[in-house]
Amino acid sequence: VQLQASGGGLVQAGGSLRLSCAASGGTFSRYRMGWFRQAPGKEREFVSAIRSNSIGRDYADSVKGRFTISRDNAKNTVYLQMNSLKPEDTAVYYCAADPPGSRSWDYWGQGTLVTVSS
Repeated sequence: VQLQASGGGLVQAGGSLRLSCAASGGTFSRYRMGWFRQAPGKEREFVSAIRSNSIGRDYADSVKGRFTISRDNAKNTVYLQMNSLKPEDTAVYYCAADPPGSRSWDYWGQGTLVTVSS
């Protein structure tokens, strides 16, 4: 499975961005998909995840109410809509895939940089 993240960029605090992650080479509709981020000098952290049926969605407390994860199984793509961005959201954002039966994030994209200026 190959994952290609895109949509990062420079935005002012309070602004919005939408990240996309396109998957290929696997049965996307069966995977749980997630977003993680890693800020400079910090460990990678969980941001959000969505189950294959789109019903189950999880968010880190730090992004609840501001970020929304969604997916389009017809397009093999998962999205992260980020609103009310804060400087502390600055990080490289990675998408990941958890295949059925795995219970772990087996596949990772290359990351896309989000920079939020104050």
